[in-house]
Amino acid sequence: MNRAIQVTRSSMPNLVDYIEEIKELWDSRWLTNAGIKHNQLENTLKQYLKTPNISLFSNGHLALEYAIEAFQLTGEVITTPFTFASTVHAIVRKGLTPVFCDINAEDYTIQTDHLERLITEKTTAIIPVHVYGNICNFREIERIAKKYNLKVIYDAAHAFGITVDGESVANFGDASMFSFHATKVFHTVEGGALTYGNTDLVPYLNALKNFGITGPEHVEYVGGNAKMNEFQAAMGLCNLRYIDDEITSRKIIYERYVEQLYDVEGIKLSLPSPNLKSNYAYFPVLFDHHSLTRDAVHDVLLQQNIYTRKYFYPLINDFSCYQGKFTPTCTPVAQKIAEKILTLPLYAHLHLDDVDRICRIIKSKLVLT
Repeated sequence: MNRAIQVTRSSMPNLVDYIEEIKELWDSRWLTNAGIKHNQLENTLKQYLKTPNISLFSNGHLALEYAIEAFQLTGEVITTPFTFASTVHAIVRKGLTPVFCDINAEDYTIQTDHLERLITEKTTAIIPVHVYGNICNFREIERIAKKYNLKVIYDAAHAFGITVDGESVANFGDASMFSFHATKVFHTVEGGALTYGNTDLVPYLNALKNFGITGPEHVEYVGGNAKMNEFQAAMGLCNLRYIDDEITSRKIIYERYVEQLYDVEGIKLSLPSPNLKSNYAYFPVLFDHHSLTRDAVHDVLLQQNIYTRKYFYPLINDFSCYQGKFTPTCTPVAQKIAEKILTLPLYAHLHLDDVDRICRIIKSKLVLT
């Protein structure tokens, strides 16, 4: 059988580099609670993302939960069901009600034309999702949010390092949440961050993620534990040194896929707009052939030991944990996309020969049907 090709593969720094990065921890024994590596990573990421404020967390999900708490949101929050479970779970776990807005069929981000009709007197925020590195219509979202006095927190888990017309996505809205999970373009094994403009939030977020502690004998808030430890931060420092090379390698693979699949009947690609500097995080393919389904392509590739991902499927408003509360029919575009989309293998060290083989299998299946 052919060797396995995973849908993603975590990038790792040189082992010697990582050992050198963590060596001083054996002397200091300062392993968590905003140690030197944590603080170095915060400062370095602040510069790389060109953002005024950044707070690191143990993972992206908790970063989003604490953003919701920091902005003291109540009532209803508009978001999209075409996202990872974490986005909506964070809203629900903080005691709020998600209201689902459909997505557009071109780049799979939130349909801004539908937003205003979903706003009620209970709406306090919008949590749009940048999908596959495609960026939401942030200017229209900003206009609507200002009109109705709503907070905007972006789920930017897929959008690390992306700029639009030279502007960092880290500065859109009131805050942006980034995931540094091991499968992401940039990772700290597990981890996440919030970027935001309001500097007054820095001490509050630092307290919230550390049990609400604001001094040696003072606990001012009912906080939790969401601190990034020193080993995570050290991994981030190592990976950040190579992030531009990582993205360049991904671009080569991405462009090979485009070259092979762009004009294939029954396939639709979602390509980055010219004004966007992409991170090439994912390669989603929409299968809209008259007889060949997404599931059939997934299965035939799996038979060849090639792993793809139905991402995002199922829609969140079809999860069993939300059964009876939502219906996928209220977001028909998202429902259609979820049933037809497949992300193909993409990571920095994927061989171009493997990309060619994946494309040959897909095209041969399309021809045969």
